[in-house]
Amino acid sequence: MHKKLTTLMYLLLFSCPLMLKAQDKPLVIPLWQKGAPGFESRRNEPEQARDYWVKNIHNPSLTVFLPPAGKANGSAVVVCPGGGHRLLVYTAEGIEPARYLSNLGVTVFVLKYRLGRDTLSPYKIDVHAKQDGYRAMRLVRSKAAEYGLDTNRIGMMGFSAGGEVVDMVAYGEGKGDQQAPDPVDRLNARPNFVIQIYPGPLFIPDVLPADAPPAFLLAANDDACCSVSVVKLLERYRAAKIPVEVHIYTQGSHGFNMGNRSKLQSINTWPQRMADWLTDNNYLNPVKKERPKVLH
Repeated sequence: MHKKLTTLMYLLLFSCPLMLKAQDKPLVIPLWQKGAPGFESRRNEPEQARDYWVKNIHNPSLTVFLPPAGKANGSAVVVCPGGGHRLLVYTAEGIEPARYLSNLGVTVFVLKYRLGRDTLSPYKIDVHAKQDGYRAMRLVRSKAAEYGLDTNRIGMMGFSAGGEVVDMVAYGEGKGDQQAPDPVDRLNARPNFVIQIYPGPLFIPDVLPADAPPAFLLAANDDACCSVSVVKLLERYRAAKIPVEVHIYTQGSHGFNMGNRSKLQSINTWPQRMADWLTDNNYLNPVKKERPKVLH
């Protein structure tokens, strides 16, 4: 009897971490329950993943990263990893920024969008990746009550090609279709703020819409691809007189992710600049409303 009890305790002791690990696995939410419109038959095709990347995405989804217990502040961010629309740099530009932001109390949703340049891809960047970006923002808004989100503090973050997805959504037509049969598609897709880290050159508008969201923009000056994107966006923001903060570093090139692998001090610590901006602009905490004065 004693031997059996010891064996049982041993199994429980060593199985608990496994159980906790399984419970802690992030939740994955498909953008459409029956699959992407027009491609429902492909929703069960497996993704391909290796090392740092994911590709062959036919059932676009959001992976949820919750803040630690007691730290949630009601803010949310949809993160769009880069990868040239050929793959998603999912670990370094999806999971890592999600973990950083969630530790700030932000509820994070990492978007796996369809890739227009993947091998034999049937998708177009300006159609299907855009559709996924819009749907992601609307889906997060639809779950505001479920996750305790402030619908005035839901933003988007993009890296490289993911920044192009952000551009299409943030500066496009955000209003939902009030006649849509799916209630999610009736919601506003415009993010309340955007964070663009070396965003790609496509889909930068000549003129920003009047309701374009405030932006945090960051790149390295020696990034031949995407430092120009940041400069162009800065010009558009200044012309529209919409709040913007820009950081252009001397060195860093392209694809430094969250900076933790860089030997450059400025690049290694760039996420703190983002955290400062989020804090200073009240995205990590709701604006406190002043109580009306009581007249005697």
